[in-house]
Amino acid sequence: MKIFIDTSALIKLYFNEEDTSKLDRFFAENIITEIFISELTKIEFSSAIYKKIRTNNLKLQNANDILDAFAADENKYHFILIGREIINESQKLIEKYGIKGLRSLDAIQLSSACIVKNLVDFAISGDKLLNEFLIAEQIQILV
Repeated sequence: MKIFIDTSALIKLYFNEEDTSKLDRFFAENIITEIFISELTKIEFSSAIYKKIRTNNLKLQNANDILDAFAADENKYHFILIGREIINESQKLIEKYGIKGLRSLDAIQLSSACIVKNLVDFAISGDKLLNEFLIAEQIQILV
């Protein structure tokens, strides 16, 4: 099985949050052959971890361990590079869904998923609104 996963879901594989056990179970019960993620995830992942430090949900040493684990796992992922195609698609998606709440970084995640939608079986996101846009773009999501 091939999947696209956004940062909000990927972080659950490294830090225990709501729905972490659901995601762990999904990975345990399925053979995942490829995981596609946006290059943006590298930035968002680090930002999310540092936010957990600022909000006292994570100690610095634990944060460094999580960041090191993510860096060590980078070879497991197929990064969708943010180039002209992603930027152009993101702009179109903002024009299409901006009135419904699509913001810039989620537009990059959504356009990344759109680029690989014919290659993946599912997209996984922990963001309810992004899931709505994935469905609107005819991308099957894991519920």
